[in-house]
Amino acid sequence: MDKIDLQKVKERKDKIVAGSHDGLVEGFRKEKRINTFQAKGYFLAPTTVQAGSAILTAPKIFINVGTRPRIPSGFENVNYLTNESLLELEELPDHLVIIGGSYIGLEFAQIFRRLGSKVTIIEMSDRLISKEDPGISNRIRKILESEGINVLCNSHCLEGKNNPNGGLTVLMNCGGKKKQVSGSHLLLATGRKSNIDLINPLAAELEVDEKGFVQVNDLLETNVKGIYALGDCNGKGAFTHTSYHDFEVLKNQLFGNKARKVSDRILNYALYTDPPLGRAGMNISQAKKSNKKILYAEMEMSQINRAREKGETKGKMEVIVDASTEQILGATVLGIGGDEIIGVFLTAMYSKMTYKTLMNSVQTHPTVTELIPTLLQQVKPLKSES
Repeated sequence: MDKIDLQKVKERKDKIVAGSHDGLVEGFRKEKRINTFQAKGYFLAPTTVQAGSAILTAPKIFINVGTRPRIPSGFENVNYLTNESLLELEELPDHLVIIGGSYIGLEFAQIFRRLGSKVTIIEMSDRLISKEDPGISNRIRKILESEGINVLCNSHCLEGKNNPNGGLTVLMNCGGKKKQVSGSHLLLATGRKSNIDLINPLAAELEVDEKGFVQVNDLLETNVKGIYALGDCNGKGAFTHTSYHDFEVLKNQLFGNKARKVSDRILNYALYTDPPLGRAGMNISQAKKSNKKILYAEMEMSQINRAREKGETKGKMEVIVDASTEQILGATVLGIGGDEIIGVFLTAMYSKMTYKTLMNSVQTHPTVTELIPTLLQQVKPLKSES
């Protein structure tokens, strides 16, 4: 088997990213009503911002400073990688150690394992992606382990140290037993923190929560009149699509009919492993805590012809319905095309249609989506052990 040329992979990635980045920069520069300052900006007062040597004042200020990787204590002096610096590598890691078994960590784990690296995931929780239901989490773990990825849960990392001959070692506590894992490269995928602390929020008198996110209301207004915050830095979402929706809310509030708000949106996202996971609305754990009468159905991907024909039978679809209103409360699609198929459920949820309307629809053959009506025909009261 030929070894992957990571330098060529990086060149392709750089070209795609540069196309998007350069297009945006050029668009700003051409727009006569936009002045761009490429400098660090920070507050001097609630209506005053310094950007480089320029002092700017305005009655309305919009913060969109994003987030950065969170570096856990004990790893500050280790040669670590983040989701950004990992993409700058031009040589394949011999052994990639990943701290953090959530979305970013799992995606990179599978990518680099398939490229040829040995991969170890270290997760402090008792399971991967702990925000998901245990059943989905366990399925994803089995998929990754079947590809040769080593998964260590219940592992509380103590510290990391650089090895004299290169590489590094992670020291950890696993169920009371001290262990260590050595590798050539370390990826820290332990979450992200808001960049609000970099722009002097105290000078603007901004309210920031214990996790460092600036506080906003349903219209993205901060506690200071005239200052708004959108995107990842406000803690209302951690995705490109939620950030863009923030923009749409603000545009509507400033120039539209003022009807849109942050709470309009339904939680949805994807985990880009192979197969991918698509999620919308509630999962089973959340449904059980909702005090609603719940209908539930699931279908294995192995029951779906399109999945069998493509040899992609791992995973399942599941749907959660409010028995009183007959509206869909949530859906999960772990399997081939799950990141796209979840949009069918999401559309039904936004339109507030009953599940029976979708159940009686005719979907295109041969697709995975054509089995959604069949899935909905099987909804039954949710049992406590589901």
